[in-house]
Amino acid sequence: MSHTTKQLKKAARIILIGAPGVGKGTQSERLLARFPQLASISSGDLLRENVRRRTPLGLQAEEAMQSGNLVPDSMILNLISSELQSKGWLPPSQSSATQNPQTPTLSPLDTLVPVNFVVHLLTPPSVILSRIASRWVHEPSGRVYNTDFHPPKVPGKDDVTGEPLTQREDDSIDTWKQRLKKFEETSRALLDHYDKRGCLWRVEGNSSDEISPQLYAEVERRFC
Repeated sequence: MSHTTKQLKKAARIILIGAPGVGKGTQSERLLARFPQLASISSGDLLRENVRRRTPLGLQAEEAMQSGNLVPDSMILNLISSELQSKGWLPPSQSSATQNPQTPTLSPLDTLVPVNFVVHLLTPPSVILSRIASRWVHEPSGRVYNTDFHPPKVPGKDDVTGEPLTQREDDSIDTWKQRLKKFEETSRALLDHYDKRGCLWRVEGNSSDEISPQLYAEVERRFC
């Protein structure tokens, strides 16, 4: 992919929404490289970090993920608000907006950060499932490889440390089928919410390389 960097002229507060395994992490990395003013938070990385550290929240999340369920919204929002606060992007008083898991509001993130661009990444489920079967990770760092399109330099070894790669325990095909189905069911209301607000944009492709140029062009059109 091109390494050209671009300057944003307007504040871009972007959410990437897509099924597990669709490539949200890859697109985030590429956006950060192309638009250096951006910074990112990955709810998945925050969850995995809590699982690795065996925090109470991490243990709850691990149980949900291994059974193919999605982690509750209240848990994700608490993670994200804490991270925003720790980075100095959110005043401490505002983080309390997400502390009550019973609050019946569709998108509490809107009250924390005025989101102005929501990207719905679309890749066929069959493509995602074949991708997962080829996925290997370096657990300590979270670096992800794929034997089909992003293999490690040395098979089975992390490029940076040389340590062995593993497949995640929750990367079974049955678990992923269940997870994709749950995502389809639970994401509709959120996507409708942002669609009605006029900031939802859909982009489709079988690979990250198909999606990235379209995403770059749209970010440039809106914010550069």
